[in-house]
Amino acid sequence: MMEQFDTKKKLKRTFVREEAYTIIRDWIVDGTLKPNQQLRDKELAEQLGVSRTPIREALLRLEDEGFVQTKPNRSTTVSPIDATEVFHLYSIGWTLEQLAMKQIFEHLADDHLQMMETVNLKLKKAITEGNQIEAVECDNEFHEIFIGISQNKELKRILTGVRQKLKRVELYYFDLVEDVHFSHEEHLRIIEAIRQKDLSVVLNEIEQNWRLSFARIQNRLIG
Repeated sequence: MMEQFDTKKKLKRTFVREEAYTIIRDWIVDGTLKPNQQLRDKELAEQLGVSRTPIREALLRLEDEGFVQTKPNRSTTVSPIDATEVFHLYSIGWTLEQLAMKQIFEHLADDHLQMMETVNLKLKKAITEGNQIEAVECDNEFHEIFIGISQNKELKRILTGVRQKLKRVELYYFDLVEDVHFSHEEHLRIIEAIRQKDLSVVLNEIEQNWRLSFARIQNRLIG
C-alpha cells in the first residue's frame, strides 16, 4: 500500500488532468515518490479523489518526459537517476544558458544584478538555516533572472523542463552545506563577470557552475 500523501485539497474537476500531472510530477521531484518506486493508478486515483483516467494520462505524459518508465507487461515505476542521463541534462543546461546569456547580455542592467545579488543572499540564508528545498529553489531562481529576460520562448521552455528534472536530482543528492555553499560562491563570480561586462568570462563561469554542480552530484551517484 502507498502511504497517504498530504494533498490538502481534492482536485477541481475542470483542471483534473493538469493538476493530477503536476501533483504526481512534484511528488517525484521532491522525493515523495522515490526512484524505482512502483506507481499504481488505482491508488493514486484514490489518493487524489479522481478517476483512474486522468492518472493514466498523467503517467503517460510523465513517461514521455522521462520521470516514469513502464516496461512491457510490467508496472509503471519512478525512473531511476542515471549518471549518464544526468550529465546530458547538465550539458544541455549550460549550453542553453550560455545561449540565453549571449542573446540578452547587452540588456542586463544594474537592477538585474541587484536581483541576482538579492537571490544569492537568500540562497546563503537558506544554507545557514539548513533549508535544502529553499536553497535549491533559490539556486534555480538565480538563473531564472537572466533567462527570463530572453525573448526566446522555446529556449525558456526547454530550460524549464531541464531544470525541473535536475531539481529532482539536486534534492536527492545535494549535501546542503557543501554543495550549495559552492554554488553560492560560483554565483558571485558570475555576477562580478557581468559587472565587468566581460561576456567570455561570464559564459565560462556559467559553464563552470553547471560542470562543478554535476561533479559534486557525480561523486554521490558513483559513491
